Amino acid sequence: MGQPLHLTGTIVVGDAAELDECWVVDGRLTLEPPAEPVREVEGWVLPGLVDVHCHIGLGPEGAVSVEEAEVQAKADREAGTLLVRDAGSPQDNRWVQQRSDLPRLIRAGHHLARPKRYLRHYGRELDDVAQLPQAMAEEAASGDGWVKVVADWIDRSEGADSDLRPLWPADILAEGIAAAHEAGAKVTAHAFSREVVDDLLDAGIDGIEHGTGMTADHIAEAARRRVPVTPTLLQVAHFADFAEQAGSKYPVYAARMRAMHERRYEQVRAFHEAGVPLLMGSDAGGTIAHGSLPAELAEVVRAGVPVHDVVAAASWRGRDLLGVPGIHEGAGADVVVYAEDPREDVSALARPRAVVLRGELY
Repeated sequence: MGQPLHLTGTIVVGDAAELDECWVVDGRLTLEPPAEPVREVEGWVLPGLVDVHCHIGLGPEGAVSVEEAEVQAKADREAGTLLVRDAGSPQDNRWVQQRSDLPRLIRAGHHLARPKRYLRHYGRELDDVAQLPQAMAEEAASGDGWVKVVADWIDRSEGADSDLRPLWPADILAEGIAAAHEAGAKVTAHAFSREVVDDLLDAGIDGIEHGTGMTADHIAEAARRRVPVTPTLLQVAHFADFAEQAGSKYPVYAARMRAMHERRYEQVRAFHEAGVPLLMGSDAGGTIAHGSLPAELAEVVRAGVPVHDVVAAASWRGRDLLGVPGIHEGAGADVVVYAEDPREDVSALARPRAVVLRGELY
C-alpha cells in the first residue's frame, strides 16, 4: 500500500457524527496514528459517493469493449464515485471487481426485458413472458444480490394509441420477484409509467428506478414500506426529447412523456416530503456520460430536496442501505475530500480535492 494518510478537518461519519481526524494505514481507516511518516490531507471528508444506477460496460449501441468500460469506471472514480450498484449491463463486468484501482461494484447482472420493448442490445430479451421467473433466478445467481427488471416501455403495436405499457403480466412479475428473493437477491425495476407501479408494489419490489409515473398513493405506500426510489433526473431531463422524437406518430406517448418531464422536480419533492428513501443514481452508460453523479445530485437539489439529504443519500445513507461500510474503525479507506463543505454547497461535489480508494490516493 501507499504512504499512510492523515485525514484532518471535518470527517463526516453520518448525519450527526463527525471526527476531527483519522488515518489511512494499509488501505483501512483507523483512529490510531501510525508510527511511520504520513501524508497530510485536509478538508471536508465524506465516505465515497454511491451511484446506485450506473451501467459500467454499456454504451449507446449496447456492450462496449473492456477498454472502454475501464475508461467509464475511471471517470466515475475521478468524480468521487467509489461504490457502484450496477443497474444492468450487457457486458459481463465482474472483472471490474478484480481491479483495485476501480470503484467497488455490486453487480445486478443483465437487465431483463422483452424483444422490441426496450432499447436494442441493452437488455437480456425474453421471447416468452413465462421465462421471467427462471431468468430472474439465473440473474440472481450471476449477480451480487440484485436483479434489474425492465417493468414498462412503449408498446408500438397500437399505432397512434401506443403508450407506455407493462412488459409482464402481474402474476408473472410476482413470480419473478419471488424467484429472485428465494435466490437471495433483491429486485429493482425500471418504471416510467403509473400503471406498472401497483404490480411492482403488490409483488414486493425492493427498489424503483425513475418512478416518474408514481401517484400520491404510490408514493405514500413506498414511504410506508421503505421502498427506495432513484429519481435519475439527468435521464428524465431527456423526456422532452423523447416526446419530440415520437412526434405525431405516437401522440399519446409523447404527451405523457412531456407531462412527466414538466413535473419532474415536483415529483422528486413529493418523494422527499413523503419520506420515501431516496437513492442517487446518474444512469451513466448508454447516452449519459460516466462521472455525472455530481451533476445528478445538483439536479436533485434544484428540485427542492435539501442539500444535506442529497449528500447523505449519495454517501453514508446510500452505503448503509447497500450494507457497505462508510467511515469507521477498520473499514476500507474509500473517501473523498473537498475544499468546501458539500453539505452546504452541492457544487463542491464537482470539485474533489482528493479521492482515496482502498487506501490509495488519486
